[in-house]
Amino acid sequence: MYSKILIPLDGSKTAERVLPYARYLAGKFKVPIELLAVIDIAEMAAHMSAEKARFLDTMIEDGVKHSTVYLRGIASTFPDADVKCNVERGHAANVIIEKGQADTAMLMTMATHGRSGLNRFLLGSVTEKVLRGTANPLLLVRATEEAKSVGEAVLKSIIVPLDGSELAESVLPMVVGLAKKLDLEIELLRVYHIPHYAYASDASYSVVEYDEIIASVRDEANEYLEKKAAEVKKLGVAKVLCLAKEGFAGDEIIAVGRNTPGSLIAMCSHGRSGAKRWVLGSVAETVVRHSSGPVLVSRAG
Repeated sequence: MYSKILIPLDGSKTAERVLPYARYLAGKFKVPIELLAVIDIAEMAAHMSAEKARFLDTMIEDGVKHSTVYLRGIASTFPDADVKCNVERGHAANVIIEKGQADTAMLMTMATHGRSGLNRFLLGSVTEKVLRGTANPLLLVRATEEAKSVGEAVLKSIIVPLDGSELAESVLPMVVGLAKKLDLEIELLRVYHIPHYAYASDASYSVVEYDEIIASVRDEANEYLEKKAAEVKKLGVAKVLCLAKEGFAGDEIIAVGRNTPGSLIAMCSHGRSGAKRWVLGSVAETVVRHSSGPVLVSRAG
């Protein structure tokens, strides 16, 4: 279902956090792997004094040689895989996005990285630009201190957040293909929430009435999920679960992922379908920033 897997690396342990998942997928899909390093000449030149600029060409060549050796070392950790090592010159995000444009069936795998603090997580600038700029499916893994770069990860299930829109559902064909190929369970998740301002402004609103509304919304969510589960089962996936939860979309998706070991969250990157729907872009980015597990982002049409 993918033409190949692209793994951009910059030599850091942070970027390498995606490797266990890349190895797992490479072993299952049996597709070529491209390891990519990018030499950013403009960035190098910007930090060099005028008198040292004459050494730029030498530094670039040294960088190419060092990156080539590094990528070959990483390639040796992919047993029985067709691995190609490429070192290119340019701005990293632009090079990655252009590669995706040339091969839209390619899966990109990257680590999210940056600074952590106050329970926040800032995406690395390259990863964020790729997330916003590519139309390719993108597997993102948050690089925490606990995350490993060695060995191979194992996936057991795919969590699919749905909001009732066609945009959110557009991820399902890809998810079905993954579940069948990897023998994974699918868990369809719908988060519902009635904003406080929707009822607090009316003093005549009783707690009983609010509870009835919530119950109605919950029933509607469960009915919707059961319908989608039936559709997914017809496509050949035997193990499909449904879960409806009250709360804020991003928070609940992240919580379900954390409480489901071996899970992959799969969702669309953007879209908007009305006041009662998610703004999928912001939810997807929230999940990517804070999820403890891998997130597969698919660009909606």
